[in-house]
Parts: sequence; C-alpha cells; structure tokens
Amino acid sequence: MSQETGADRRTGTGPGPDAGLPALDPVIHAQPRLRLTVALAALAEGDKVTFPRLQELTGMTAGNLTTHLRKLEDAGYVEVTKAFRRRTPVTYLALTRGGRRALEDYTAALRDLLAVPGLNGHGASDRNAASEREAP
Repeated sequence: MSQETGADRRTGTGPGPDAGLPALDPVIHAQPRLRLTVALAALAEGDKVTFPRLQELTGMTAGNLTTHLRKLEDAGYVEVTKAFRRRTPVTYLALTRGGRRALEDYTAALRDLLAVPGLNGHGASDRNAASEREAP
C-alpha cells in the first residue's frame, strides 16, 4: 500500500479518481474554519482580535468557536494568546504567517479547481446543451 506525501494531498497528485485535481486544505475547507480564517486574514499582519469580538463577527457560539479555533491552532494557522486586562482574562487571536499562506494556497487551489474544464459549471452546461441537441 503506497502512502501519500503532504505534497500529494495538497496537489491531488496521488492515486485515485481526483488525481491531478488541486486538493483543498481540509483544515480550512470546513465552512466555520474558512469563515474564521477569512475574518482573521482581514486583520493586518501582526494585529489580533479578542475572542468575544471574533465570536461577534462570525456569529458562532463560544463552544463552536473554541472547537474550530483549536483545530486551526493545532495546524499552526492561528496563534492564541491569553493575557489579563485589568485583572480580567482576555484571549487574543491572530492568523499566523503559516495561516495566511495556507489561506492563499487554499484560494489558489480553489481557483485552479474552478478553472478545470468540465468542473466549473460551463462544461456541465455545454454537455447538457449537446445532449439536448442530440435528443429526438
């Protein structure tokens, strides 16, 4: 049994029906994590946001936000800093350089995937139009 390398997973060059298609980063691809990554990417590099503010921006519950932030943190995409403001604990969140790069790679892979003939909707429309013309 052959093992895929990290590059194989990212580029979709490994064996299987999707070989050659760009792969989407599964850590970012989940809709809540994509929303978090995009929200954090809107900050200038080096800026951070508090947990309650990010929760407000994304509309996520505290538990859901914590779960998805932990996955992003484990992947090295998000930096979590705990501090005190006037004796009150505050959690600050920021997208790491690796997280920014992962989002750039993700969006590039998505663009590439959308550009594949037959997968971007145009190919399907063309096939449907052709089959309609052939119908008696």
